[in-house]
Amino acid sequence: MDHKDLDVWKRSMDLVQLIYEYTKLFPKEEMYGLTSQMRRAAVSIPSNIAEGAARKGDKEFIQFLMLSLGSLSELETQYLISIRLKFSNNNENLEETMVETKKLLLGFRNYLVNK
Repeated sequence: MDHKDLDVWKRSMDLVQLIYEYTKLFPKEEMYGLTSQMRRAAVSIPSNIAEGAARKGDKEFIQFLMLSLGSLSELETQYLISIRLKFSNNNENLEETMVETKKLLLGFRNYLVNK
């Protein structure tokens, strides 16, 4: 299975792009703080999907999907922190993409578990 064919990977790649655009607006002093953390968490999501797809079995793939879910939860928290700190306003498109990515991750994990 090629990870580039997976909807969950494609959507998480969209999320990475949105996060990079969103964090461009952050204060310069956050470049090594929240900006960097959010970008790394976002990049981690499709990266773990890709690594899991390259593994031998579904059990290993599921572990990498769980890592992606953890990174997504981290990203959601950092997003909420950025709003509390008034670095930006709510971004509906970004929020929808995070929710869609989470649903796809959970759905794909459940598919693999019940296969």
